[in-house]
Amino acid sequence: MRYNGILAGLLMGAAALVTSASAHDDEELVIGLAMSNTGTFVSVANANEIAVDMAADEINRAGGINGMPIRIVKFDTGGDPKQAVLAVEQFARDKRALAVVGPFSSSEARVAFSAGERLGIVQMSMSSSAPGVAAPFKYAFRNTVDEGLVIEIVLKAMRAKNLIMGKAAIAYATDDAVSKAVGTAVLPEALVKVAVPVSGFVDFPYKAFDMSAQVSRLAQLKPDIVGVGAPPEAMINLAKEMKRQGVDVRLFAGTTVGDPDLPIRFGGAGEGTIIGSPFYSDLNDAVRTFAKSFAKRAEVAKIGRTVPNQTDISSYDIVYLYAEAMKRAGVTGEPSKIAAERTAIRDELRKMKEYPALGGKITFRENGDAIKPIYVLEAKGGRWTLFDQLTAD
Repeated sequence: MRYNGILAGLLMGAAALVTSASAHDDEELVIGLAMSNTGTFVSVANANEIAVDMAADEINRAGGINGMPIRIVKFDTGGDPKQAVLAVEQFARDKRALAVVGPFSSSEARVAFSAGERLGIVQMSMSSSAPGVAAPFKYAFRNTVDEGLVIEIVLKAMRAKNLIMGKAAIAYATDDAVSKAVGTAVLPEALVKVAVPVSGFVDFPYKAFDMSAQVSRLAQLKPDIVGVGAPPEAMINLAKEMKRQGVDVRLFAGTTVGDPDLPIRFGGAGEGTIIGSPFYSDLNDAVRTFAKSFAKRAEVAKIGRTVPNQTDISSYDIVYLYAEAMKRAGVTGEPSKIAAERTAIRDELRKMKEYPALGGKITFRENGDAIKPIYVLEAKGGRWTLFDQLTAD
């Protein structure tokens, strides 16, 4: 009898713990983070987690959302589309997440957005910019601007400043889906819109170190400007080889090369390179304060850089966008209401107009993409300088 009494007591205690844990979960609002801390995109994506944690900490210190703290649950997709699908499934089914920050890339978003649509949970990418990725879905958003619009803005800014743009060449990576799309479709279409003829194309594997043949071909084409579709590392190698061969031609690109340290990493090459970015580190006091706080956390985390990039700011702003949508929707996080509250978050995001985010005012288009400022930046003296500022509307 004594044993049965003890066992009954233990079972009651266990039941109480489960009840307590469930009650605790009900008092939190869960947001998933599909991050790329490993894999192809690690050099530009490895600090998104820091930015998301910063936003969550700030919101919780200010009292949370509707009186409840938010909790971030995380899944490292490694940039793999299959893992991105697993991430959203886990967040929706197992973690009771109300919304998801991510996934990072367009290749991940194409399949994860479809899974999220079936599950009825909002996802918002911090980096995907391939044209039209979110458009087929009602629960899909991107805190980015279509790469074609960004490059068109860059070219229009260059034209307005009377830069020499008689003819262009295009250089792009063939083994990265986004880079290839930029090189074969996005850049040619943007150049047509500003009436700049294309004299030819060169391509390369994105991890290529020796680009002597490609640069020799560029020299033969004799362009005034070269549009680049590639990750930052490939653009650095291209710029260095151009300098070595004495090919003095201005490079331009969109967001795919938006590394804050790129002018330094050029190592004296790439001077005058012009890109479009949704983030400018010296924009205002709020951005500079964010950058200082970010740098402290990044130094502790030892991720190899302390300067935030455009995807870090985008990730940070996504948390605040979700927080605002949750406040407006009166979200409770109660399990019985989770499906309805996920949809309410979606609807509030779609109604949101000119939300004052850190990177600039944000409104969402019908296709799920953000309308936000684009900062046209020029590499000068080892740093990015502001060349122009326009809104992709």
